[in-house]
Amino acid sequence: MTLALSEIDEVLEEPQRRAYYVYGVAAKTPDMSGLKGVQEAGVHALPAGDLAVVVSLIDLDRPPRSRSDLMAHSAVLDTLARSGPVIPVQFGSVLADLDSVESDLLRARGEEFRGLLTELEGRTQFVMRATYREEVVLREVVGGDQGIADLRMRTRSLPEAASYADRVRLGELVSRAVEEKRASDAEGLLAEVLPLTVASSPRAGSGMDHVINIALLVDKDRISALEETLEDLAGAAHERMTIRLLGPMAPYDFVGDPGGLVD
Repeated sequence: MTLALSEIDEVLEEPQRRAYYVYGVAAKTPDMSGLKGVQEAGVHALPAGDLAVVVSLIDLDRPPRSRSDLMAHSAVLDTLARSGPVIPVQFGSVLADLDSVESDLLRARGEEFRGLLTELEGRTQFVMRATYREEVVLREVVGGDQGIADLRMRTRSLPEAASYADRVRLGELVSRAVEEKRASDAEGLLAEVLPLTVASSPRAGSGMDHVINIALLVDKDRISALEETLEDLAGAAHERMTIRLLGPMAPYDFVGDPGGLVD
């Protein structure tokens, strides 16, 4: 449903404990017929010239905090991103009234949003994640370093108390070797993938099995090439790592940090 700012209050009755939950800012008024968001509320576009703020009217007595609310927030944005560029707004952002929507977003930051939306036109985000098959990478580490192999055999043949120092040393050597292998494997993956992207943004990763977790901004006409490349890489490396490509999705990692509501 598309509503002018002057008409919205006539359609959405606004009790005292309700406010506008903000999902994002779009470059044009998207079709959101039947789309449900946080608290299963209907999703509406508040158009203002060439921009549209996407909102739901929600109950403030049940502030959005749950995983289901977060999933609804993301689902709305990812749906919007399929029809055109959208700037995601931070999960949980609420504005008290329409005056706040106009002043805090549209009037104060309209030019900033227009610039971002121009950059995002025709592009979408993916996330690439690669993880080791842990038992395989540990075999590679032990088999590739005689010092580690010897230390591992020594710790296995001694009581735990007697081999404590060696076990600490073994853990340090294995961690260092895995980190070196991770850096090399990640560099190899990025050498194949980054030429197919517009921009990239590393994400945090942890654990022995972590190889890479990175957001990719991709021109839509290069999606097929990216998917084919990742399929080839995953096939070649399937015995030692798993490679996944998630998306397309809203460009959560590529809207900068202009402050305020926007992620």
